[in-house]
Parts: sequence; C-alpha cells; structure tokens
Amino acid sequence: MNLSSLKPPKGALSKRRRVGRGPGSGWGKTAARGHKGQKSRSGGKVPAGFEGGQMPLHRRIPKRGFTNIFAQQWSIVNLDELNKRFEDGDVVDPDTLADKGIIWSRMERPGENKDKVRQMHPVKVLARGTLTKKLTIKAHKFSRAASEAIVAAGGVAEVI
Repeated sequence: MNLSSLKPPKGALSKRRRVGRGPGSGWGKTAARGHKGQKSRSGGKVPAGFEGGQMPLHRRIPKRGFTNIFAQQWSIVNLDELNKRFEDGDVVDPDTLADKGIIWSRMERPGENKDKVRQMHPVKVLARGTLTKKLTIKAHKFSRAASEAIVAAGGVAEVI
C-alpha cells in the first residue's frame, strides 16, 4: 500500500449537483428553488433571526444585567502558588511573578528608550493554601488573611 493508491470508501463522495442546466438534468426550470417568493430570487436571503415580521425571539425576551466597562481587573495570586515557586528569602513583585508565568503581562510595547515596558493588571494576593517560606511580597492589594499568613511565616507584605 502506498499514498498514491489511497481512495475514499465507496459512497463517501458524490458529484456536485449542477442545477439550472435544462430539463434533462432533473434540476432545470426552477433549479430546486420552488416557485416565487423571496428565497427563489437571486440575492434573496433571509436575515438570521427574521420571523416574517413577527417580533423576533431575541427582542421578545427581557434583558438582564450589564457589563461594567469601568470594572478594575486584577491578577490574582494565592499563597500556595508563591510557596511552590519561590525560595526562602526571595523578593516577590509583579515583574518576578510575570517572569515565572504566574501572572500574565497584558502587553509589551516599546518604551521611550527602546526597552520593552510591561503592563500588567494590579496584583492581589489571596490566602488559599499555606505559606511556609519567609518572603517579601510586594503587591497592590492583600486580603486580610493573606497578609496575616505572610507575617506569621516571618515575611513582609508590602503594598505598592
């Protein structure tokens, strides 16, 4: 067996239907479009959701809620993640978190001195898991339980 001998299974392929090619083809005259009406005309498409003039479903159903366009987005970091990825005595800040892939850098754009300038969402540290290492953590916000756990482990929770 070689690649040049491969064929689709019998009955898998069918010839394209060529409509409007005379009465002998079986698909002549109206070319399988039926008689009259919008869909029989050239360019006669019905918009998605159109219900013949009746108020469409997407407009009949009540709308709920909204999206706050001014909502602040945060990069969330938990204590168990910091405990796993950092060594005792390390300084943890948004740049080191981005370098280790814990938080995502929103975009990198050229700065004034041709260096890459990182833009990230502000970082909030939450208290999931336990922290056993003494870390200096610099973040924009800390939950109360997270800052207590950091101090209890001998570290420092510093608000940027």
